[in-house]
Amino acid sequence: MKFSFSSEQEEFRSNLRRLLADRSSTNEVRRLMETDQGYERDGWRAINTALGLTAIRIPEAYGGYGLGFGDQCLVLEEMGRALLCAPYFATAVLAAGAVVNAGTEAEKEALLPGIAAGDTTATLAWVEDNGLWDPGGTALTAAVDGGETVLNGHKSYVIDGHSADLIVVLARAPQGLSLFAVDGDAAGLTRRLLKSMDPTRKIARLEFNRVAARPLGTTGCAAAPFARTMVEAAVALANEMVGGADRLREDALAYAMMRVQFGRPIASFQSMKHKHADMLLEVELAKSASYYAAASLDDGDDDAPANAHLAKACASDAYMQTAIHAVQIHGGTGFTWDDDTHLWFKRAKSSEVFLGDANYHRELMLQNWPA
Repeated sequence: MKFSFSSEQEEFRSNLRRLLADRSSTNEVRRLMETDQGYERDGWRAINTALGLTAIRIPEAYGGYGLGFGDQCLVLEEMGRALLCAPYFATAVLAAGAVVNAGTEAEKEALLPGIAAGDTTATLAWVEDNGLWDPGGTALTAAVDGGETVLNGHKSYVIDGHSADLIVVLARAPQGLSLFAVDGDAAGLTRRLLKSMDPTRKIARLEFNRVAARPLGTTGCAAAPFARTMVEAAVALANEMVGGADRLREDALAYAMMRVQFGRPIASFQSMKHKHADMLLEVELAKSASYYAAASLDDGDDDAPANAHLAKACASDAYMQTAIHAVQIHGGTGFTWDDDTHLWFKRAKSSEVFLGDANYHRELMLQNWPA
């Protein structure tokens, strides 16, 4: 057995699921997704105070718990089930991961404690209008002007970029690809919320006009830590996606057991049994791939990048197909605004393309497969 959850982790999952059921009901999701902010700072702090979720993977030396990817991915799976409206992925996965992988000791000591405590929200900005998920699409420039580093250019599709207190930016400096830290209220930074089909996860476009920035790590040496951060993010997103897919599957089964047609529950019809069996198989296979990828990162396996891309591809396909089945099972009400199924359907679609679609990750999997 490569990976299994311990009794302590299962107890933590139970506590977290109860907390999220209280804090992220569908009524609360609908309320928050209609706001420009996308979440409430008090609710964000309350969740972190209760279980310290943003501190899970941050090393103890910087105010965190120093736990593994398996623990963080468990959190993300439950958040995917609850469709939590909060900047957790942007802060605890993308930004914190970039700081841990690229930052110096002094930079980690300055940036990570605030994230671990839940006081600082953060994000990572690397994609531009060209929509390329790899560093090859980076055109934003960094240059030294008057003794300080300034950024010029733009970033797009930045998760929670409109509200983040700290923004980690990928840029091209004269020395090469580099990461920089920028304050959310920095002069010359313009942030605009973008409209998207998934209102539960906010994205923004950022414009940099001579914005003061602080180097994160060694200038010109960001390629390796950025690649590591993307691998970690793919695993984290895969686990979040299987949580949402499992919730859709369970809700669709509960509806089929309740809905009566021709004098009996529609779940008793053979075609419906086939559909539910397919959903269960796809979700469980995606779970296995996602759990295995998290364990590979914890163990430092050579095939961890390949496993990460495989997990993202499997989770993308499983989540989207489960969402389609769930809408069909709910029949005429499945695609209506009053039914909650469309909330997870839209998250499934946005997650499918975020960080690259399944075909993109299958290609990366083949490129990263150990010889």
